[in-house]
Amino acid sequence: MKKFTLREIAAACSGKYIGDEALLDTAITSVERDSREIKGGSLFLAIKGGRVDGHDFIEKCFDSGAVCAICEAVPENPSKPCILVPSTLDAVKKIGRAYREKFDIPIVGVSGSVGKTSTKEMLYAVLSQKYRTHKTQGNLNNELGVPLTLLQMPEDAQAAVIEMGISGFGEMTRLAEMAQPTVCVLTIIGCCHLENLGDRDGVLRAKTEMFIHARDGAAFILNGDDDKLSTVESVQGRRPIFFGLDRKNDCFAENIKNNGEGGVSCTLCFDGKRLDVTIPAIGSYMVSNALAAVAVGRLLGLSDEQLKNGVEAYKTVGSRANVINANGIRIIDDCYNANPTSVKASLDTLMNFGGRKVAVLGDMKELGSNELSLHFDTGAYAKEIGVDSVIAVGPLAKELARGADGEWFESIDALKEKLGSLVKEGDTVLVKASHSMQFEKIVEFLKK
Repeated sequence: MKKFTLREIAAACSGKYIGDEALLDTAITSVERDSREIKGGSLFLAIKGGRVDGHDFIEKCFDSGAVCAICEAVPENPSKPCILVPSTLDAVKKIGRAYREKFDIPIVGVSGSVGKTSTKEMLYAVLSQKYRTHKTQGNLNNELGVPLTLLQMPEDAQAAVIEMGISGFGEMTRLAEMAQPTVCVLTIIGCCHLENLGDRDGVLRAKTEMFIHARDGAAFILNGDDDKLSTVESVQGRRPIFFGLDRKNDCFAENIKNNGEGGVSCTLCFDGKRLDVTIPAIGSYMVSNALAAVAVGRLLGLSDEQLKNGVEAYKTVGSRANVINANGIRIIDDCYNANPTSVKASLDTLMNFGGRKVAVLGDMKELGSNELSLHFDTGAYAKEIGVDSVIAVGPLAKELARGADGEWFESIDALKEKLGSLVKEGDTVLVKASHSMQFEKIVEFLKK
């Protein structure tokens, strides 16, 4: 990482430095919250968790090579310096922002109700064709994950892609204050976190908080197919760049063909040019993500060849539209998270495969007062597009089963008792629900 001293860190978080003042100009080599990840030169974040208190591991971290700890309580006679703060979580946000300000590079902030992580990965694949690009690992996209991502930026980073996830008002403001994006990308304004945000207009207001703290001269890349984002006419006195499938957008697509496990082929159109690509992913929604990445890549000076190579270098991560062939069936493992918009997109993807189409769907959380009707409507959509069998699990998903005329199970354990008779050889099985439903257990069961 770039040189970042204990003196700078203490000043950034307004912490009280306790220790040998001769060590104030010691530079750290990494920032760690897990005592098992400590190495020589690390700064340890002592965070109080629900089950474990990091303060109990401060001296262990010092023994492992940490040079300092950020903490809310200093151990008796600490062997190395500590920086005392009222809140370690608040301190790391301030430290993350201070470290970000050491970089004068393009930083792309990515958010939206659906497709944040896949768009982040597509942006990374494209920008890496020209720049040494840093990215959010996994989905460390919250008020702890974003500063940790910023603090992991290597000294030679030439660009960064930072995923930013929220569930309430004000969160995006705090994330954007840290990241200070030079390019803002918003994917879709969907029915997500409605119990906190009220409705899709609330989601729009919360997501666009990013714009307020973008760097001067920032660019704004928005999904022009989204009925809410398409209403944004000007940001900071500039017209946004719109992407989407419709020809009205600055970057649009034609000739879209979903080839199942063979990927999605299409023609990306921009500036009077036509770029034929094959996206190595199963969902047609990835075309929109590719368009977002192309819009950013054009802005940052990538050639047509670099854009094409980047799109075709995309790799999926984790339980996101990952195809597994096992026991004579095809499993679409998409169980990382779910809301009505993303479930419908996954159902569309399911319909591109051969054999019987089976959807194993579960509760979608944080949908607010209309959660039952949203589940029913999602089930009805599955029935409308011709999904052969809908299997729903969880109390909320009972309405989903009702809308789809499908089968309902109270729990995963109850489903497992019958799943062998419900899924047949040659089936394609979509598995999707909110992360808390632990549907990865269903994937593992199907793989056995």
